[in-house]
Amino acid sequence: MSVQDKKVTSDSEDVDMTKDETVNTAEQIKENVKEAEEEDDEEEEEEDQIDREKIKILPQATSEDGTCASFQILEEDHTLGNPLRYIIMKNPQVEFAGYSIPHPSENLLNLRIQTYGEITAVEALQKGLDDLMALCDVVEQKFTDEIKQL
Repeated sequence: MSVQDKKVTSDSEDVDMTKDETVNTAEQIKENVKEAEEEDDEEEEEEDQIDREKIKILPQATSEDGTCASFQILEEDHTLGNPLRYIIMKNPQVEFAGYSIPHPSENLLNLRIQTYGEITAVEALQKGLDDLMALCDVVEQKFTDEIKQL
């Protein structure tokens, strides 16, 4: 029995499935995958744009040399604030790092960083975020490995 002789049965009728239709279906799948990838790329670009607006430097609380700065992070709370403050304080080039939540009804996190002058507060924040992400990756990997062993 050849591909052309096979019939695919649907709920209400029999449909002849020819070789050309199979190729067209494969091409449609490829197109759908390509469209989905393009949509994902667009969503990532939108997320990047949103992320740029997520952290603001408060200009009235920033020194001219950049060693002291206050940041406002939107839509975050103690879940990010405390571990980020801890990781930033582990950096020997950082003199002070603290955070506050102005009010529970506001979804804001205020973060203050002061360095000894070897790096800027922005660099300390970037390093802190990178280190915290690396720490989370290690914890996730160890957790996943333990689950697989069960």
